[in-house]
Amino acid sequence: MDLHFTAEDLAFRDDVRSFLRGALPAQVRAQVVRAPSYVSAADTRAWNRVLYDRGWAAPNWPREHGGTGWSATRKHIFEQEYQAADCPRLSPFGLNMVGPVIYTYGSDAQKARHLPGILTGDVLWCQGYSEPGAGSDLASLKTRAVRDGDRYVVDGQKIWTSHAHHADMMFCLVRTDGGGRPQEGITFLLIDMATPGVEVRPIVSIDGGHYLNEVFFTGARVPVGNRIGEEGRGWTYAKFLLGHERFGIAGVGKSLSKVQRLKEIARLQRDGAGALAEDPAFRRRLAEIEARLAALEGTQLRMLAREEAGQAAGPEVSALKVAGTEIEQALNALMVEAMGYHGLPLEPEALRPEANANPVVPAHGLGVTVEHLLRRAASIYGGSNEIQRNLLAKRVLGL
Repeated sequence: MDLHFTAEDLAFRDDVRSFLRGALPAQVRAQVVRAPSYVSAADTRAWNRVLYDRGWAAPNWPREHGGTGWSATRKHIFEQEYQAADCPRLSPFGLNMVGPVIYTYGSDAQKARHLPGILTGDVLWCQGYSEPGAGSDLASLKTRAVRDGDRYVVDGQKIWTSHAHHADMMFCLVRTDGGGRPQEGITFLLIDMATPGVEVRPIVSIDGGHYLNEVFFTGARVPVGNRIGEEGRGWTYAKFLLGHERFGIAGVGKSLSKVQRLKEIARLQRDGAGALAEDPAFRRRLAEIEARLAALEGTQLRMLAREEAGQAAGPEVSALKVAGTEIEQALNALMVEAMGYHGLPLEPEALRPEANANPVVPAHGLGVTVEHLLRRAASIYGGSNEIQRNLLAKRVLGL
């Protein structure tokens, strides 16, 4: 594909840059810099509405469902500028995951009911996949749904459910038939989180924040009309969704933004008589990460071009997930090292801006440790990197 930007693409880039930097509230940008995973649900909804009003909420959706119709190049430009402007991440569970499932496999009634709220950000979603005994081995899930007239009665447990405490809806994999292969008998349900019998319990992660949850189902009655597609074919829809999730987890734009922040930290941090940025060992380590990131960016652009040509995402998205998360973790670890002893404290003000504790970390390093700790899970969520390598060996290399 041609990686050179046309004059029109450059004009588009300038338009995106100007709009994002002018529209994003300063206090939201500050929170993104401090702790990007802990932007409030209210601020996320409000920013989603700003992008929706501009027509930019869903760059990857087809135009007929509210997407932008942008080329692969313009999607790439938008992602780079979005991250460079420190914009908050929109909830991926609606826009990047269940939304494409609904407009691809859902009924007309389901599209009319759910897609508008996903686009505007008025309805937030969470993902009911992992269970205590079924994570990367998702086909082992045991949450059951038994048909009772026009309802399914759901019993079981989900875990590591990001933002379930903010979510209005969950897309959930349940077992409706215990016979046959593990991948058979799984059904894809849309569950209102206000349904009686749905209970959310918090999980506080190693960074000290509440991002994750357990969700328990006890006799929760879900309308059959909330089933996507056919009963027992949920595994097909789940695989389609995971392709979109792993593509997004690559996080090229986010890592490019982190490279720039790391360079700023290195410019400000002292290493003996000079700045850390002048240290040959530091420069070599950063250059190695940048080279890996450049290769990942090129791969993602090629896959975007394939998608634009009408080719579905294949198993190669696993390579994006593996490389992207490992690069992100390497950048986070190097940032903590660059901060020296200021990388040791876990700053409460990063998670809670209202905290009145005196800062113990320079402003340029605030939130570095919080992000490093939280994103240690990046190589696990979305299907662990070990599982992704197995998929690549089997489905790409034929081993």
